[in-house]
Amino acid sequence: MDVSQLTLKRAINIKAIVTPLWKEEAQKQLQGQINKLDSQLQQLEMQGQRTVTELQKQGESESITQQVTAVQNKVNQDKSKLLQQKNQILQQLQQVQTLELNTEVSQGQMESFFTVAQGDNLIKKMQVEVLLRDGVVEEIRGEL
Repeated sequence: MDVSQLTLKRAINIKAIVTPLWKEEAQKQLQGQINKLDSQLQQLEMQGQRTVTELQKQGESESITQQVTAVQNKVNQDKSKLLQQKNQILQQLQQVQTLELNTEVSQGQMESFFTVAQGDNLIKKMQVEVLLRDGVVEEIRGEL
């Protein structure tokens, strides 16, 4: 069987040019994530308080005290995780605010299929990226 070409899959890097609109959208998205985490923190706090109150209504015993302590520890662990996520997003928000206009930033990756034939430079064909300006393809870099 003589195969003259082959279809393969590759990851394509997606980059965006920092524009005022891009910055605004990125900040909105990050602020939305922060707001979501804040509401999760509030819910966690309220659920923890409600559970502790319900346990305390059952009276006072060593078993109940242990359960209350376990609930408080679990709430504190979950709270710590959420606060850590919030701090990471706040750092990202700060980075977005300091980015200079017209610089390129990575937006992630997509997959695409491509054809390779004998004699092609596979490495060059694997190194493709798409550059966006406000969501519009401005440039495709590399060998298709």
